[in-house]
Amino acid sequence: MLTLEQETYNILGACFQVYTTMGCGFLEAVYQECLEIEFRKRAIPFISQPALELRYDGVLLQQKYIPDFVVYDEVIVEIKAVSELASEHKAQLLNYLHATNLEVGLLVNFGHYPKVEYKRMIL
Repeated sequence: MLTLEQETYNILGACFQVYTTMGCGFLEAVYQECLEIEFRKRAIPFISQPALELRYDGVLLQQKYIPDFVVYDEVIVEIKAVSELASEHKAQLLNYLHATNLEVGLLVNFGHYPKVEYKRMIL
């Protein structure tokens, strides 16, 4: 069984490979698909764009959160393709973590040059 540190290391390794192969400048959906391929190649278990339930005052909402990935059943990975990460991107990942009661998330930006930008967030 891998530790969270090993899991995030493996996830970031896949992200770095996608960036090395593709570079920056593509739409987020392209990186999403490439990362799915890379996760499969590395036998990293993931769910792509799961619909996460939200509740307000105990009532299930019709609206859902849809993160890009839940990896290893315990790490949320949210990808971006922007020139630099903004505070609202970090807030989005924190909301996903709160909604799922998961503790670790990775915010990965493939639009940054000259290398992939990432932020590891822990609740």
